[in-house]
Amino acid sequence: MNTPDASPLKLESLSQAEAARRLSADGPNELPGQGPRSLAGIAREVLTEPMFLLLIAAAAIYVVLGDVREATILAASIVVVVGITVLQERRTEQALSKLRDLSSPRALVIRDGEEKRIAGRDVVAGDLVLLREGDRVPADGVMLDATALSVDESILTGESLPVEKLPSAADEHGRVYSGSLVVQGYGTARVTATGARTEIGKIGGVLKTLEPETTALFGEVHRLVRWVATAALILCAAIAVIYSLSRHDWLAGVLAGITVAMSVLPEEFPLVLTVFLAMGAWRISRVGVLTRRMPALESIGAATLLAVDKTGTLTENRMQVIAIETRTDRIETQAGVSITEDAREVLGIALAASERAPFDPMEKAIHAAAQSFASAAAEQLRGMNLIREYDLTPELLAVTHVWQAPDENQAYVAVKGAPETVLALCHVESAERAELMKRVNANAQRGLRILGVARGTTSSSALPETPRDFELRFLGFVCLADPLRDDVPATLAECKQAGIRVVMITGDHPGTALAIATQAGFDVGAGVLTGADIETLDDETLRRRAREVNIYARSRPEHKLRLVQAFKADGNEVVMTGDGVNDAPALKAAHVGVAMGGRGTDVAREAASLVLVDDDFRSLVAAVRLGRRIYTNIRHAMSYIVSVHIPIAGMGLVPVLLGWPLLLFPVHVLFLEFVIDPACAFVFEADPESDDVMKRPPRPREEPLFSSEMLKRSIGLGTCVMVWNVCVYGAALQWLDESSARALVFVSLVLANVALIFVSRSRSASVRAIARRHNNIFWIMAALASVALACVIYIPGIAAVFRFTPPQWEMILAVALATVALVLVTGRWLRVSPSAARP
Repeated sequence: MNTPDASPLKLESLSQAEAARRLSADGPNELPGQGPRSLAGIAREVLTEPMFLLLIAAAAIYVVLGDVREATILAASIVVVVGITVLQERRTEQALSKLRDLSSPRALVIRDGEEKRIAGRDVVAGDLVLLREGDRVPADGVMLDATALSVDESILTGESLPVEKLPSAADEHGRVYSGSLVVQGYGTARVTATGARTEIGKIGGVLKTLEPETTALFGEVHRLVRWVATAALILCAAIAVIYSLSRHDWLAGVLAGITVAMSVLPEEFPLVLTVFLAMGAWRISRVGVLTRRMPALESIGAATLLAVDKTGTLTENRMQVIAIETRTDRIETQAGVSITEDAREVLGIALAASERAPFDPMEKAIHAAAQSFASAAAEQLRGMNLIREYDLTPELLAVTHVWQAPDENQAYVAVKGAPETVLALCHVESAERAELMKRVNANAQRGLRILGVARGTTSSSALPETPRDFELRFLGFVCLADPLRDDVPATLAECKQAGIRVVMITGDHPGTALAIATQAGFDVGAGVLTGADIETLDDETLRRRAREVNIYARSRPEHKLRLVQAFKADGNEVVMTGDGVNDAPALKAAHVGVAMGGRGTDVAREAASLVLVDDDFRSLVAAVRLGRRIYTNIRHAMSYIVSVHIPIAGMGLVPVLLGWPLLLFPVHVLFLEFVIDPACAFVFEADPESDDVMKRPPRPREEPLFSSEMLKRSIGLGTCVMVWNVCVYGAALQWLDESSARALVFVSLVLANVALIFVSRSRSASVRAIARRHNNIFWIMAALASVALACVIYIPGIAAVFRFTPPQWEMILAVALATVALVLVTGRWLRVSPSAARP
């Protein structure tokens, strides 16, 4: 046992002023992250979008023409749309900022000679940090004193056993690292590195060499938007020239060109992606999943392979004693069942070799079992004094406690530790040791953690320097298990039903990994591949082996990264879960990295795309289901956008080419956009998933969003609507004046728009089936659009702005019914087969 030479309060500490100076110079004790965009930055991005630039240009032309009313309406519309967009972007940015704000642990430091509890981000180099059992080490440091101090560094090294710390800077036992966990004892450390300069920060820094995945969906949409936007600008210039040369009115020609460009620009495409993914992030947050990168919600729906860690992901990271083995018997510890006297002795001695106030999960499990099955031993221990502790060391993997009753001279010794170590301390004969080790290996194959237990007696007046000098008697084993999460088998079964392969990548013993995998329901027919095996394989051989093997044990960080890259090279859409620093490179390399929020480190969260707040594995399935729903609804929305822009653009272009009066002006396109945008942003997003969404195979990663089947149906629908409206306008110009004909065709355009929303909500279902899908937002939007349409036609002041004169209501009713019927019939005729409707 180490005794500190000086009280921590006597050590030289920083002053508050010096700490503030160092914090300003070195920066906060946290990993660097991307800051949020400012409100001005968001507004600038919105105002530079092509649609808003065209609206501003149109308003300016109306000012030049002297039409102040039109200019004012367009300007007001610009303010409203920009305001709504900026507020939405700001709310999204604030939500993302909160998701990125993964707060650092609190730290107990000495400043100006006094203990102070501060935020971990405020710790600076030179600080004196007091470490206690259960504390998270806030920064790298050198131990100045330590008393029975053991630190769990598994998040940094992957090793499950705690490491003893000594007051020395000569080796690793004298250093502590940011993010590690104190599981036993207490001590004082001098901080040597903070933030990105720590070991955990250096690991986080290497993640920058791995670029985050850009989904095929985003790439495809952005390419299409650039292509169509370029075509719209060229078309705008062409229309302006044609109109100006044929009608000798340059300003009106430019206005006509702007109108056509506005009708062609697919500004709804990025709107759909932004809103659908933002709403998806909100929906999935309600079941305990935080979204750090929006595209991950779409990608996870295409997942074909899920790579999971064992500890804390499949298991509860909560040990419990499930059996006690004496030298001759095995006794299961079941509630309400009495155990033998020999088993009670084993458990009582294991308790005596544990900390009185445990933090380590194993020692907590031993305390709980002793209270249930060996309460007399636990009670007896309360009346005794602990006179000596021999800590676990790398050379001696066992803990030894020496206890003495107040009125006795003789003391007794309690030992627990690695079975081979305890058997060696007890000098068990080789034949019996071989038999006992067979039992140990059999338990390990069941996924159990085994501790050997021994006891002895000694004189309290002359205690040896090492436990090796005690006369000890071997008693038996304590068998502990980290229970499998109750929901894991069902979750894995649902993933398999959805066509998602599940693999386990862990640093544990192959036998333990195989046992847990069997309990969880993994396919273990191809056996286990260890980290040592992986090192002997080249990339191509590893890729072939990775197609069959589902269990990977003794895996270090570089092995996990190679496996993820092998899965990706084999054409999989890879989702990787993990919670430790050693998982971070693989999390970032995967298409979707999922970090555990409860135990996950800041580096793991920073590398991940999704964070499971409560570490509930079922939430991952909810994210997959939501991802499939999002992609399906995005396809429906994109199909609608393609369809609806064809008649709008056509009715802006055809009158110019045929020499007819212009049908559409910017104000008309703006009205239609107020119908189109809410439909894209809310109606399609609110459509529920189908009942069999988790019974279909994942969609192929290379499958384009705008498939030939989708484009065939969308273009066919849009063309039919355009031809119909051209015919209506041509006929109306023969019978009605220009303003009445424009009003009649505008009615047809708006109602065709609503009908297109209805039929685009499914690529395979019948009209009756679509109607049965509960989506109240569609009916609300349809009602509001109809009311707004009536207002612009029948309210004189508004009708004048739109250049409308109300036609007879019989004509409006006839055209409305014919338009809706045409869209429904055409949609039914052009619908694709059900087999093509992937999730």
